[in-house]
Amino acid sequence: MDTRPIGVFDSGLGGLTCVKKLMDVLPGEDIIYLGDTGRVPYGGRSRETILKYARQDIAFLRRFDIKAVVAACGTVSTNGLEEIAGDYDIPVFGVADAAAAAAARLTKSGRVGLIGTKASIRSDAYDRKILALRPDTVIVKRACPLFVPLVEEGRIDPHDPVLRLVAEQYLAELRDARVDTLILGCTHYPLIARTVGEIMGPEVRLIDPGAETAQRLKTELARLDAGNPARRGQRRYYVTDSAEDFGRAASLFLEAHVEGDVKRVSLEEKTDE
Repeated sequence: MDTRPIGVFDSGLGGLTCVKKLMDVLPGEDIIYLGDTGRVPYGGRSRETILKYARQDIAFLRRFDIKAVVAACGTVSTNGLEEIAGDYDIPVFGVADAAAAAAARLTKSGRVGLIGTKASIRSDAYDRKILALRPDTVIVKRACPLFVPLVEEGRIDPHDPVLRLVAEQYLAELRDARVDTLILGCTHYPLIARTVGEIMGPEVRLIDPGAETAQRLKTELARLDAGNPARRGQRRYYVTDSAEDFGRAASLFLEAHVEGDVKRVSLEEKTDE
């Protein structure tokens, strides 16, 4: 048994959908969450900047003697996370690996759709991961930059006319391509899964990277005998912008009131180890 916490980070609030799944499948684990809300979004940044921010995020979480870190950010997970993961003596998980594996396993037609940020789509990381597992897969991709601000504005109701209009336009190509599996390649997207599912149709399987990653982490901790199942875990939240705004908005992603402290921190200070 290992009672150290798990560190989770994202560029903003979307990673909380991954935290929710971790709470569901690993209820005994303590979780330290860092939302880099002062520099959100990462999706339009250069690869070099994304990796710089990711290193700073991990360095902050390492202050808490964590036993594993989850990059609950599709952009970070698809823009070189593997390159920096080897720099740490703890497991580093990205949401892309588990989601790609699930898509390759679950597709029946071999036609997989992917939606995500511009940076995630541009990286071709999902393509490489899926094709390594299933070389005959046809992958149809679409960047959906308006989804994140819509979600963070609380426009997640399937009947919201603005969300519906944007989603119809974004998803038309994937629907026409007759994909049978669709990766929600940003951790904000599970909050609009109902809308996406209605547009794509009931025959399309939606892949939630946060849920897949939580299951993979559970398996890995069990393999390492590093789980902490004996009690109810605690959560602590850190942000780089307003803690008050985070507390109000986070309940949308967690589908519950935020339990635990929310503190504002700075990452611009020297964080190299």
